[in-house]
Amino acid sequence: MRARLRWWREVAYVLAFYGVYTLIRNRGVATDNAGEAFEHAKQMIRVERLLGTFHEETIQDWFLPQEWFISFWNVFYGTAHFVVTAFALIWLFRRMPERYALWRNTLALTTALALIGFAFYPLMPPRLLDVCGPYGACAQPPYGFVDTLKEIGGLWSFDSGTMQKISNQYAAMPSLHFAWSSWCVFVLWPGVRDRARWLRWLLASYPFLTLFAIVVTANHYWIDAAGGAAVLGAGFLAARWLTARLHQRTPEGVEPAVSS
Repeated sequence: MRARLRWWREVAYVLAFYGVYTLIRNRGVATDNAGEAFEHAKQMIRVERLLGTFHEETIQDWFLPQEWFISFWNVFYGTAHFVVTAFALIWLFRRMPERYALWRNTLALTTALALIGFAFYPLMPPRLLDVCGPYGACAQPPYGFVDTLKEIGGLWSFDSGTMQKISNQYAAMPSLHFAWSSWCVFVLWPGVRDRARWLRWLLASYPFLTLFAIVVTANHYWIDAAGGAAVLGAGFLAARWLTARLHQRTPEGVEPAVSS
């Protein structure tokens, strides 16, 4: 007896899971509590100041005059998160099916754990701290952050009516951008470790490029990335346990294989 990974079933799993995740994230958890999200932002800023690491606004100021550069990172922020993760998942399915169940489960459980953070700790991102309105805090004195998607632009903007209606502005802790980019490194590394050095460096740098993107665009504090790393670690440990339990229910010697 041979267990098989069927692409159409995996696509159905991914679409169903992401649909539920999006519904809960954008409509079901802490989407309109600006006051609580602002208080949590001040807590994170106090922690970073205590550590001597609250430099996000300074880093953004260094690069704001180069609008083409900021525009690139706006696009990177809005696209790489999905494109690279989807590529990694498909590559894993096709090239290393024996690793697929563990890392697919890791991605799913990491994302599910992040929902807990979004639900119980709404966090106002830096770009909204100085914005007056239903999504902003209009902080006094101002923190000095710029909403680069709104002011400089990219492929889309949170400021559009549609995005404001469907997107949870306070789903910032933990940063799934950082968690997913780190997940991609673990998934793809076996495929590049014997390849050209530049490719290994490019892959290894991906989470750090993502960290730079989320900071320079004022979508996250660096500490959100630390939260993303924590949920990825917890998601991996939970996935190891779950995958082992599910494997015990199959006949001995069963190996996964890709099938259409």
